[in-house]
Amino acid sequence: MDEITIGARLRTLRRWRGMTQTELAGLAGLSPSFLSMVETGQRPLDRRSHISAIASALRVSETDLVGGPHLSADPLQSDPHAVIPALRAALQTSSVDDPAVDRARALPVLAREMARIEPLHQACDYAAVGKALPAIVEELHYHVAAPEDEASYKSALETLVDACVCATFTAKDLGYGDLAHLAALQAEEAARRLGDPVQRGKAAFVRAHSLPKTGSWDRTLAQAEHAASDLEPHAGTPLGFQVLGMLELTAALSAAVVQNGERAADWLKEADRVAERVPDAPDESWMAFSATNVGIWRVAVSVERGYSGGAILKLAETVNEDKLVGKQGRRAAFFADVGRGLARESRTQRDAVRWLRRAEDSAPQWIRNSPAVRGTVTYLLDRATTTAGGRELRGMAARMRIQH
Repeated sequence: MDEITIGARLRTLRRWRGMTQTELAGLAGLSPSFLSMVETGQRPLDRRSHISAIASALRVSETDLVGGPHLSADPLQSDPHAVIPALRAALQTSSVDDPAVDRARALPVLAREMARIEPLHQACDYAAVGKALPAIVEELHYHVAAPEDEASYKSALETLVDACVCATFTAKDLGYGDLAHLAALQAEEAARRLGDPVQRGKAAFVRAHSLPKTGSWDRTLAQAEHAASDLEPHAGTPLGFQVLGMLELTAALSAAVVQNGERAADWLKEADRVAERVPDAPDESWMAFSATNVGIWRVAVSVERGYSGGAILKLAETVNEDKLVGKQGRRAAFFADVGRGLARESRTQRDAVRWLRRAEDSAPQWIRNSPAVRGTVTYLLDRATTTAGGRELRGMAARMRIQH
């Protein structure tokens, strides 16, 4: 169990490197006063760009800075981590040329299993996903290595791409970046063998999201932009447009992290244009891409660019939450981003607690393991009053095993 705050961890790492706050601030491109307030809990460390810059200056990983998996007696927080060993074994011991198993269920059965667990993946129910996904990954590798015919080979590869997408985000969301990257590489290999531009786009999307972020957001931006450019001429189907749109949204967020607001805005406009070509039905689309999801990512981009308080609430009002009934993970991400933005201003901190609580209700396994949300809850807790959250905030802190 890890109860150390991000501020305390930052202070420990800075002193371990023998740096003053002024020296670290200079290397990270931030102000000494900002670092001082983060260390003392007076400011949240909640922007990807700030986390990346500080971790890079300290020459540590982002996990070292914000903390890794948080294990506790709370099953909604700790149980998801129990799926990681089997998933790691499946990914590390399987390849498309050398499967780890010598038998497998019929390919249609595996395809139906993937269809069954995909809604669980979208709901961030990692414990349920983890019970089935490792075996599916292993058995799909078997079918790829020993296909019955060309059609079976193609089907096995396509299903393997989807399984690896699921594995990537399961590992990433729980804090296992190395495993997420391995899953993304396996998706990339399966997509390469297929030779299908849309499948390659899927793999490029998860590859971008699995890259280490410390000092490399510019690389994430470059990969997302390159993949979007490659896919655009071939995105002639609903799935193609959905994958293209998600690559464009990834580029927008990455541009915001590297402090290029104009580029971020341009990519959001591109995503808006693509969203006009598909129904606004996030429950039925790949990765929920739709006009509604573009609105959600616009909130995330704005939070990354430093927007707060009323500006974030105004953006949140443009999102129709009713369209996200079947996408609990998307709902949780949206609620959490709004909450993080509201937490930055004292006059909206009561609302911040309410939005963060809604995020927890939507996807508790993910939110209780989220370093960003934990950091915001810790920050709010340090200045908690009855008007800034009180009982609800202390309840969230207790479930996350944050000292209070």
